[in-house]
Amino acid sequence: MNQKIIALANQKGGVGKTTTAVNLGAYLARMGHKILLIDIDPQGNASSGLGVDIHALDKTIYEVLIDEISAAEALLPTQYDGLTVLPANVQLSGVEVDMLQTESKEYILRDALTQLSHEFDIILIDCPPNLGILTLNALCAANRVMVTLQTEYYALEGLTQLMKVIQLVQNSLNPELILDGVVLTMFDQRTSLANQVVEDVREHFPDRVYNTIIPRNVKLSEAPSFGKFIGEYAPDSTGARAYEELAKEVAERG
Repeated sequence: MNQKIIALANQKGGVGKTTTAVNLGAYLARMGHKILLIDIDPQGNASSGLGVDIHALDKTIYEVLIDEISAAEALLPTQYDGLTVLPANVQLSGVEVDMLQTESKEYILRDALTQLSHEFDIILIDCPPNLGILTLNALCAANRVMVTLQTEYYALEGLTQLMKVIQLVQNSLNPELILDGVVLTMFDQRTSLANQVVEDVREHFPDRVYNTIIPRNVKLSEAPSFGKFIGEYAPDSTGARAYEELAKEVAERG
Protein backbone atom coordinates (compact mmCIF):
# COMPACT_ATOMS: atom_id res chain seq x y z
CA MET A 1 0.00 0.00 0.00
CA ASN A 2 1.68 3.20 -1.20
CA GLN A 3 -1.02 5.50 0.06
CA LYS A 4 -0.47 7.00 3.49
CA ILE A 5 -3.42 6.83 5.85
CA ILE A 6 -2.40 8.69 8.99
CA ALA A 7 -4.49 8.68 12.17
CA LEU A 8 -3.79 11.66 14.42
CA ALA A 9 -4.40 10.40 17.91
CA ASN A 10 -4.11 11.35 21.56
CA GLN A 11 -6.61 10.60 24.31
CA LYS A 12 -6.01 14.05 25.80
CA GLY A 13 -7.83 17.06 24.44
CA GLY A 14 -6.22 20.42 23.77
CA VAL A 15 -2.88 19.08 22.55
CA GLY A 16 -2.99 20.52 19.02
CA LYS A 17 -4.32 17.42 17.27
CA THR A 18 -7.04 19.09 15.20
CA THR A 19 -4.86 22.15 14.57
CA THR A 20 -2.22 19.79 13.21
CA ALA A 21 -4.70 17.83 11.06
CA VAL A 22 -6.11 20.99 9.43
CA ASN A 23 -2.85 22.82 8.82
CA LEU A 24 -0.87 19.77 7.81
CA GLY A 25 -3.60 18.79 5.34
CA ALA A 26 -3.78 22.27 3.83
CA TYR A 27 -0.01 22.61 3.43
CA LEU A 28 0.31 19.13 1.90
CA ALA A 29 -2.45 20.05 -0.57
CA ARG A 30 -0.64 23.30 -1.38
CA MET A 31 2.45 21.20 -2.16
CA GLY A 32 0.45 19.36 -4.83
CA HIS A 33 -0.72 16.26 -2.96
CA LYS A 34 -4.33 15.09 -3.12
CA ILE A 35 -5.43 15.11 0.51
CA LEU A 36 -8.51 13.81 2.30
CA LEU A 37 -9.10 14.93 5.88
CA ILE A 38 -11.54 12.68 7.74
CA ASP A 39 -13.10 14.23 10.82
CA ILE A 40 -14.19 11.55 13.30
CA ASP A 41 -14.47 13.83 16.30
CA PRO A 42 -18.12 14.64 17.22
CA GLN A 43 -17.05 18.22 17.96
CA GLY A 44 -16.46 18.64 14.22
CA ASN A 45 -13.64 21.14 14.78
CA ALA A 46 -11.54 19.98 11.84
CA SER A 47 -14.55 20.48 9.55
CA SER A 48 -15.50 23.91 10.90
CA GLY A 49 -11.83 24.94 10.93
CA LEU A 50 -11.91 24.53 7.14
CA GLY A 51 -14.95 26.78 6.80
CA VAL A 52 -17.62 24.05 6.73
CA ASP A 53 -20.98 24.91 8.33
CA ILE A 54 -21.25 21.65 10.28
CA HIS A 55 -24.79 22.38 11.53
CA ALA A 56 -26.16 22.46 7.98
CA LEU A 57 -24.82 19.04 6.97
CA ASP A 58 -26.96 16.01 6.25
CA LYS A 59 -24.15 13.84 4.88
CA THR A 60 -21.33 13.24 7.33
CA ILE A 61 -19.01 10.50 8.57
CA TYR A 62 -21.87 9.43 10.88
CA GLU A 63 -24.07 8.36 7.95
CA VAL A 64 -21.07 6.56 6.45
CA LEU A 65 -20.35 4.60 9.65
CA ILE A 66 -23.96 3.46 10.04
CA ASP A 67 -23.93 2.41 6.37
CA GLU A 68 -26.59 4.82 5.14
CA ILE A 69 -24.34 6.33 2.46
CA SER A 70 -20.95 5.61 0.93
CA ALA A 71 -17.84 7.55 1.92
CA ALA A 72 -17.73 9.10 -1.56
CA GLU A 73 -21.22 10.58 -1.07
CA ALA A 74 -20.13 12.46 2.07
CA LEU A 75 -17.02 14.08 0.61
CA LEU A 76 -16.92 17.88 0.53
CA PRO A 77 -14.47 20.00 -1.44
CA THR A 78 -12.84 22.75 0.61
CA GLN A 79 -11.77 26.25 -0.37
CA TYR A 80 -8.25 24.86 -0.90
CA ASP A 81 -7.35 23.05 -4.11
CA GLY A 82 -6.44 19.44 -3.50
CA LEU A 83 -7.95 19.27 0.00
CA THR A 84 -11.20 17.37 0.53
CA VAL A 85 -12.94 16.82 3.87
CA LEU A 86 -15.21 14.04 5.10
CA PRO A 87 -16.96 16.10 7.79
CA ALA A 88 -18.44 15.40 11.21
CA ASN A 89 -20.89 17.06 13.55
CA VAL A 90 -22.53 16.36 16.89
CA GLN A 91 -24.63 13.52 15.43
CA LEU A 92 -21.49 11.40 15.58
CA SER A 93 -21.61 11.41 19.38
CA GLY A 94 -24.30 8.68 19.28
CA VAL A 95 -22.48 6.36 16.90
CA GLU A 96 -21.05 4.06 19.59
CA VAL A 97 -24.58 2.90 20.45
CA ASP A 98 -25.35 2.33 16.75
CA MET A 99 -22.19 0.24 16.39
CA LEU A 100 -22.85 -2.03 19.39
CA GLN A 101 -24.57 -4.78 17.41
CA THR A 102 -22.32 -4.48 14.37
CA GLU A 103 -20.01 -7.35 13.61
CA SER A 104 -16.31 -6.45 13.17
CA LYS A 105 -17.11 -2.93 14.37
CA GLU A 106 -13.40 -2.02 14.55
CA TYR A 107 -13.19 -2.23 10.74
CA ILE A 108 -16.21 -0.16 9.67
CA LEU A 109 -14.12 2.89 8.71
CA ARG A 110 -11.46 0.78 6.99
CA ASP A 111 -14.09 -0.97 4.86
CA ALA A 112 -15.79 2.33 4.02
CA LEU A 113 -12.50 3.78 2.74
CA THR A 114 -11.62 0.94 0.35
CA GLN A 115 -13.39 2.63 -2.57
CA LEU A 116 -11.35 5.82 -2.01
CA SER A 117 -7.96 4.10 -1.90
CA HIS A 118 -6.77 5.41 -5.27
CA GLU A 119 -8.31 8.87 -5.15
CA PHE A 120 -6.00 10.47 -2.59
CA ASP A 121 -2.25 10.49 -1.91
CA ILE A 122 -2.62 10.99 1.83
CA ILE A 123 -5.61 10.52 4.10
CA LEU A 124 -5.51 12.20 7.52
CA ILE A 125 -7.93 11.05 10.23
CA ASP A 126 -8.56 13.47 13.08
CA CYS A 127 -9.51 11.31 16.09
CA PRO A 128 -11.57 12.34 19.12
CA PRO A 129 -9.73 12.92 22.43
CA ASN A 130 -10.36 9.42 23.82
CA LEU A 131 -9.50 5.80 23.10
CA GLY A 132 -13.04 4.66 22.26
CA ILE A 133 -14.49 2.87 19.24
CA LEU A 134 -13.98 5.85 16.88
CA THR A 135 -10.26 6.08 17.62
CA LEU A 136 -10.03 2.29 17.34
CA ASN A 137 -11.67 2.48 13.90
CA ALA A 138 -9.12 5.10 12.84
CA LEU A 139 -6.21 2.95 14.03
CA CYS A 140 -7.59 -0.06 12.16
CA ALA A 141 -8.10 1.96 8.96
CA ALA A 142 -4.68 3.66 9.07
CA ASN A 143 -1.23 2.40 8.21
CA ARG A 144 0.43 5.11 10.32
CA VAL A 145 -0.34 6.89 13.54
CA MET A 146 0.86 10.39 14.38
CA VAL A 147 0.79 11.43 18.02
CA THR A 148 0.56 15.12 18.93
CA LEU A 149 2.12 15.83 22.29
CA GLN A 150 1.97 19.07 24.22
CA THR A 151 5.33 20.01 25.76
CA GLU A 152 4.08 20.11 29.34
CA TYR A 153 4.42 18.25 32.62
CA TYR A 154 2.91 14.71 32.56
CA ALA A 155 3.13 14.63 28.76
CA LEU A 156 4.94 11.29 28.70
CA GLU A 157 2.74 9.81 31.40
CA GLY A 158 -0.39 10.15 29.29
CA LEU A 159 1.43 8.71 26.31
CA THR A 160 1.98 5.32 27.95
CA GLN A 161 -1.69 4.33 27.73
CA LEU A 162 -1.92 5.42 24.10
CA MET A 163 1.17 3.40 23.18
CA LYS A 164 -0.35 0.31 24.82
CA VAL A 165 -3.49 0.71 22.69
CA ILE A 166 -1.40 1.18 19.53
CA GLN A 167 0.58 -1.97 20.36
CA LEU A 168 -2.63 -3.91 20.98
CA VAL A 169 -3.98 -2.82 17.59
CA GLN A 170 -0.69 -3.75 15.89
CA ASN A 171 -0.68 -7.20 17.51
CA SER A 172 -4.28 -8.23 17.06
CA LEU A 173 -6.21 -5.97 14.67
CA ASN A 174 -3.96 -4.14 12.21
CA PRO A 175 -0.39 -5.42 11.77
CA GLU A 176 0.25 -2.78 9.07
CA LEU A 177 0.02 0.07 11.58
CA ILE A 178 3.28 1.81 12.43
CA LEU A 179 4.11 4.79 14.63
CA ASP A 180 4.78 7.47 12.05
CA GLY A 181 6.04 9.91 14.63
CA VAL A 182 5.45 12.21 17.55
CA VAL A 183 4.78 15.89 16.86
CA LEU A 184 5.66 18.20 19.75
CA THR A 185 3.18 21.07 20.05
CA MET A 186 2.54 24.27 22.04
CA PHE A 187 6.24 24.66 22.69
CA ASP A 188 7.41 27.66 24.71
CA GLN A 189 11.19 27.81 24.37
CA ARG A 190 11.46 30.24 27.30
CA THR A 191 10.59 27.57 29.84
CA SER A 192 13.10 24.98 30.99
CA LEU A 193 10.23 22.50 31.50
CA ALA A 194 9.24 22.58 27.81
CA ASN A 195 12.86 22.04 26.78
CA GLN A 196 13.15 19.15 29.24
CA VAL A 197 10.00 17.50 27.80
CA VAL A 198 11.46 17.74 24.29
CA GLU A 199 14.63 16.06 25.52
CA ASP A 200 12.70 13.31 27.35
CA VAL A 201 10.42 12.50 24.41
CA ARG A 202 13.36 12.31 21.99
CA GLU A 203 15.09 9.97 24.41
CA HIS A 204 12.02 7.71 24.68
CA PHE A 205 11.30 7.68 20.95
CA PRO A 206 14.62 7.90 19.10
CA ASP A 207 14.10 8.45 15.34
CA ARG A 208 10.35 8.80 15.89
CA VAL A 209 10.05 12.47 16.86
CA TYR A 210 9.61 15.01 14.09
CA ASN A 211 12.36 17.62 13.86
CA THR A 212 9.77 20.36 13.49
CA ILE A 213 8.36 21.61 16.79
CA ILE A 214 5.09 23.56 16.76
CA PRO A 215 5.39 26.70 18.92
CA ARG A 216 2.77 28.29 21.12
CA ASN A 217 1.27 30.86 18.77
CA VAL A 218 -1.89 32.93 19.24
CA LYS A 219 -2.51 33.06 15.47
CA LEU A 220 -2.90 29.26 15.42
CA SER A 221 -5.70 29.60 17.98
CA GLU A 222 -7.43 32.38 16.06
CA ALA A 223 -7.40 30.88 12.56
CA PRO A 224 -10.18 28.24 13.05
CA SER A 225 -12.74 30.87 14.09
CA PHE A 226 -12.26 32.43 10.64
CA GLY A 227 -12.56 29.02 8.92
CA LYS A 228 -9.04 29.37 7.53
CA PHE A 229 -5.82 27.44 7.81
CA ILE A 230 -2.81 29.24 9.22
CA GLY A 231 -1.08 29.63 5.84
CA GLU A 232 -3.93 31.85 4.67
CA TYR A 233 -4.84 33.51 7.97
CA ALA A 234 -1.33 34.48 9.13
CA PRO A 235 1.22 33.21 6.59
CA ASP A 236 4.17 34.98 8.22
CA SER A 237 3.50 33.73 11.75
CA THR A 238 5.79 31.29 13.56
CA GLY A 239 2.92 28.78 13.55
CA ALA A 240 2.59 28.96 9.76
CA ARG A 241 6.31 28.45 9.22
CA ALA A 242 6.32 25.47 11.58
CA TYR A 243 3.40 23.69 9.92
CA GLU A 244 4.86 24.25 6.47
CA GLU A 245 8.09 22.60 7.66
CA LEU A 246 6.15 19.73 9.22
CA ALA A 247 4.30 19.15 5.94
CA LYS A 248 7.65 18.87 4.14
CA GLU A 249 8.83 16.33 6.71
CA VAL A 250 5.67 14.23 6.37
CA ALA A 251 5.88 14.29 2.58
CA GLU A 252 9.54 13.23 2.62
CA ARG A 253 9.07 10.27 4.99
CA GLY A 254 8.96 6.92 3.22
